[in-house]
Amino acid sequence: MPRILAPLFDSATYARWLHLVIGLVFVGVVLMVYPGIEGWSRAELLARAVPVDAALLGLAALVPAMRRAEGVQARLLLVPDREQDIAVEPARSWADRRRTAAWLVGRVALGGLVGGASVLVPAAVLDLVARPEHGVFGLRSGGPGWAPLLAPVLLFALGWLVVWAGRLQLAMAVRLLAPSAAERLAAAELRAERLLERNLLARELHDSIGHALTVTVLQAGAAREVGDPAFAAKALEVIEETGRRAMDDLERTLALLRDPGDHGSTGGTGSGADARERPGIDRLPALFETARAAGSPVEALIDTPSGGLPGVLSREGYRIVQEGVTNALKYAPGEPISIRIAVRDGSLELRCANALRPHALRPPGARPHGAPARSGGPPRRGGKGLRGIHERAVLLGGEATAGAESGEWVLAVRIPLRLGG
Repeated sequence: MPRILAPLFDSATYARWLHLVIGLVFVGVVLMVYPGIEGWSRAELLARAVPVDAALLGLAALVPAMRRAEGVQARLLLVPDREQDIAVEPARSWADRRRTAAWLVGRVALGGLVGGASVLVPAAVLDLVARPEHGVFGLRSGGPGWAPLLAPVLLFALGWLVVWAGRLQLAMAVRLLAPSAAERLAAAELRAERLLERNLLARELHDSIGHALTVTVLQAGAAREVGDPAFAAKALEVIEETGRRAMDDLERTLALLRDPGDHGSTGGTGSGADARERPGIDRLPALFETARAAGSPVEALIDTPSGGLPGVLSREGYRIVQEGVTNALKYAPGEPISIRIAVRDGSLELRCANALRPHALRPPGARPHGAPARSGGPPRRGGKGLRGIHERAVLLGGEATAGAESGEWVLAVRIPLRLGG
């Protein structure tokens, strides 16, 4: 019994009922204009009104915005399980217009049927209660005895007519107003673009904050072990500078999250620079100084064109080198770090190498000493930073390798200057 009565008290049923009744309103307006409602039988009215209704609806479907309007209305009143099953985009092709025309004709026909029943059945129920001896729908009761008992049956039947008509209307909307193949492709591309943006922000935070925390931990530990006030003061200075840069990076990321569509200047906070401006290769000397202050000698050779690199290459190159230096500080603290950045054969080549301690922890995904470096591909497990480097290189049409070579951990990245080449 609850399964039979529950749909009759569902709010979605009445929202769909309203959507259906709108179809009757359209039919009524057309009838009043042509051929008029006086002097015609019901069969004659239908014979004259149906072609006119169909023609008007077909013309309305030619307007691109009609598909959008019908989609928005269907989402609001038909209460679909998934709103994305019904498109809210204007018609862009003749196939869209044909489906919109079929939807309009079907919607008005079904709405006219349910709307007519919604008017006739309540009127018949009132007649049964007020004048039971007259019967209903042409049926004579012969007396007032059984006629009022028919009233709840009629109302129940009307309720379930609305339920089934609403479900049918929803099925029609999902079928005829569904996104086209081009719209589904565009939606998939948008989801992929947003996923890439989220991955970019995740990589930015991992690289920047991870580097800052690594340097902070190393400096604090060294200051505690050495116990020299001058060394401790220098360590605190490095921690302060590293934390300030991390705060700038965090502000840039938060600015993108607040307004991802605007890449202009916001004035920012912290150092006062543009909150959206990401560091490039020209900022690497400061990074190397931080590593040296943490106790790891850095030998760097940067050979790039005098005119500079394309912005995206410079920014991604900085993050790649930053991750390489962070790994060296984390897994081989105090060991020399060798950095080589050069442009050769139309590509930007970056190489970061550091000596491996025999008993030091290897970076996640690293092979034992003497094992060949992996050719392409991120580590099989762990190593989020190395996976991030691989993703950065691949997105720019390049490649990245990382592994142990002759007692050194070597990170090598090659990215074409012509992106995607």
